[in-house]
Amino acid sequence: MKILNKLPGLPVERALAVLSGRWKAVILHALLDGPQRIRGLEKRIVGISQKVLIEQLRALEEHGMVCRQSVADEKQAVEYFLTPLGESFRPVLDSLMEWGTHHANELEEADNLLPCDAVLRSYRGEP
Repeated sequence: MKILNKLPGLPVERALAVLSGRWKAVILHALLDGPQRIRGLEKRIVGISQKVLIEQLRALEEHGMVCRQSVADEKQAVEYFLTPLGESFRPVLDSLMEWGTHHANELEEADNLLPCDAVLRSYRGEP
């Protein structure tokens, strides 16, 4: 059974189901910088295993958020990039980060927030 068959009918629940999982939002955030290979994503995302990264990328691919493409010059190299649907997630991600900060401030827990580089290393444009 495909993941898409398991998605809830209510739009808000559907959106949350697509994004559910510890790493999906981080992976999407990383791919906003441009196409990247598994090894590059693995180096950038602190604490993610290759197995989990591949599982999450496959789920995001099935949800139409990311696409993979073979690299022309290299036999087994594959790059992942955002689809137009995945790219449309950019303002949603920005809003979620803004709301998360607002929530922490309202509950006087802003000291518990982590900077992005605690989980996602900077992108150097390398595959």
